[in-house]
Amino acid sequence: MFSCKSSRIPVPLLLLAASLSTSFTSYSSGLVTGHPTSSSVQYPASVADFDSKCSSIASRLNNSIPNVTVHFAELVTQGTNITFTNSDRDPSCVVNVEPLFLPASLVVPADVCRISLDVQTSERSGIHMETWLPRNWTGRFLSTGNGGIGGCIQFPDIAYASALGFAAVGANNGHDGFSGRSFLNNSDVVEDFAYRSVHTGVVVGKEITKTFYGYEHTKSYFLGCSTGGRQGLKSIQDFPEDFDGVVAGAAATEWNKLMDDFSYIFSLTGTPDAPSFLTAEAWVNIVHPDILKQCDTIDGVDDGVIEDPHLCNYAPSPDIVCSRDSNSTSCITPEQADTVRKVFSPFFIGDEFIYPRLVPGSEIAEALSMVLAGDVITFSVEWFKFVINSDPNLDVKTLGPSDWKKSIAQDPFNISTFKGDISAFKNRGGKLLSYHGQADSLISPESSEIYYDHVSSTMDLSTSRMDDFYRLFRISGMVHCFTGPGAWNVGQGLFGDTSPGSDYTDPEKNVLMAAVRWVEEGTAPETIEGTKFVNDTNSLGVELSRKHCKFPLRNIYDGVGDSTKPESWSCQPMSD
Repeated sequence: MFSCKSSRIPVPLLLLAASLSTSFTSYSSGLVTGHPTSSSVQYPASVADFDSKCSSIASRLNNSIPNVTVHFAELVTQGTNITFTNSDRDPSCVVNVEPLFLPASLVVPADVCRISLDVQTSERSGIHMETWLPRNWTGRFLSTGNGGIGGCIQFPDIAYASALGFAAVGANNGHDGFSGRSFLNNSDVVEDFAYRSVHTGVVVGKEITKTFYGYEHTKSYFLGCSTGGRQGLKSIQDFPEDFDGVVAGAAATEWNKLMDDFSYIFSLTGTPDAPSFLTAEAWVNIVHPDILKQCDTIDGVDDGVIEDPHLCNYAPSPDIVCSRDSNSTSCITPEQADTVRKVFSPFFIGDEFIYPRLVPGSEIAEALSMVLAGDVITFSVEWFKFVINSDPNLDVKTLGPSDWKKSIAQDPFNISTFKGDISAFKNRGGKLLSYHGQADSLISPESSEIYYDHVSSTMDLSTSRMDDFYRLFRISGMVHCFTGPGAWNVGQGLFGDTSPGSDYTDPEKNVLMAAVRWVEEGTAPETIEGTKFVNDTNSLGVELSRKHCKFPLRNIYDGVGDSTKPESWSCQPMSD
C-alpha cells in the first residue's frame, strides 16, 4: 500500500487554469510535430502492438501496482472528440469564462492510450488521475498541474503534452471540483492538495509508462501555471528527483499570503455599495485609460502594453478626480482615488511587508470579475473557511490583520512553497524555466521576482550563476497565464498553429520545448518569443511578436523599427 503520510513518501502533489486555450479548434488541425533534440528517443510501435497493449494494460496495472484501481484504458485516435462525463471530473470543472477555461469536450490531437485510475494516498484520502500514452512516444514523461483551489484534471494540457510525444499525467489535486469543503477536518486531503497529489501522480505515472512501453522514460518534465506553477516549485523544493525540467508559470508562491492579499484587497475596495468601491466601468473607462496615458509610452511605443510595470508609479491624475458630490461618469471621487492608490501599493501589516502590489495595467480582464468585484475571491473564501478556521459559516468579509497572520502562521504542509535552497535540484542538473505575465491581476508578477531573488540570496548565487539552472521570463501584456494585450502566446498550451511545417513548437517560441532543449542539449533560452494573434485567433494572422527577456533584463524599443516585430527590441539591464 502506498503510504503517503510522510512528506518524503517512498512511493506514490490564479491561481487559475494553466495554459488553456480560448479556442480549441486547433486541436483538430493535426498531430503536433515537436522540435526533437539530438538526445530525444522515439519508440515507435506497430499499430497492432500499441493497440493490444492498450487493451490489456488495465488488468496488468491492477495486478502489479498496489493501491491503484484502474477504471478503464481505451485507445483514443487522433481527431476524436471526447466529451467528459461526471465520472471523469466534477461538473464544476466545466468552466467557460476567463481567466479559467475548462471545456466540456476537446478534440484529441494525436493517438493515445487513455488510462483513468484512482490512487489511495491515505486511509481517508486519494487522488483521481489520468495517464495519456502517445503512440509516437519520444521517451519523455510529463506531469501537468492544476488551477486555483480546484480539483480538476487539466485535460487540455495533457492533450497538448501527449501530442508533443510526452507520456503525460494529470490528477485532481486530491479532491473533486472547485469547492474546498473536502478540506474540512481532513488534513490528509489538504496534504494531497499541498504537494502529494502531484508527487503521487508522478511516481505512479512513471511506473505505468514503464509497464506500457517496456522502457524507462529518458527525461521527466513538469508544465503548470498559477497553482500549477506553485506545484512545480514545490516539487523542486521537496522532491528534486521527480523532474529534470520544470516550466512554472505565474507561480502561486507564498500561498498563505496570497490568500490574505485577496481578502486585503476586498478590505480596500469594499462592497459595491461602499463609497470606496469602483465599478468595472470606472476601472475600464476612467482609470485604465489614465494609466495608459501615464505609462504606456514609457517604453517608447503607444500600443496598450506596459512593457515593464516597474517603471509605472501610477497615481490618479487630477483631471479624473472630481468633487465628492459629483455624479459624473467621467471621473472618480476622492475616496475612490484613494482606493486606486492603495490597490497599486504593497500590502503591509503594520511595518511588515506581506505581498507585492497589484501592478498598473492589470486592472482589466479577470481583475474586474474577481479581485476588484466587491467580494472576497472564492479561493480565499474556501481557504479561510475550510482550512484556516474549519468553520463553514465564517463571515470572510470581516477578516482582518489577526486572521491574515493566523493564515501565515499555520502554513499547512509548507504550502507557502518559499524554500530558498533548491541546491538538490540544481546539483542533479535540473532546469527551472519560470514565466509571469506582467499584466497579471491574480498573482502579482512581482512575486516571481521576489522568489527568484530569495533563491539567489539563500544560495548566494549571482545572476550569471542562477542562469545555469533557473531563468525567469517576464511576459509583457500577458494577464493570468494566458491572453492579454501583449505577445502572450509562449507555448504554454495548445494555442498556436499546429499544422505540418509550423514553427510553433520551436524552442525559441515555446517554453516547454525550450526547457526540453535546455535539459537535453544544454542550450539555455536567452529570450522567449511570444506571439499575439489577431483577436487571439491563429487563423487570422499575427498582430505582434516580441522576444521576452530573462529577468533581470528589460525590453527596450530601438525607437526606429516596426514595434510589432521582435528585432526592434533588445534586452538591456534594468535601471530605474
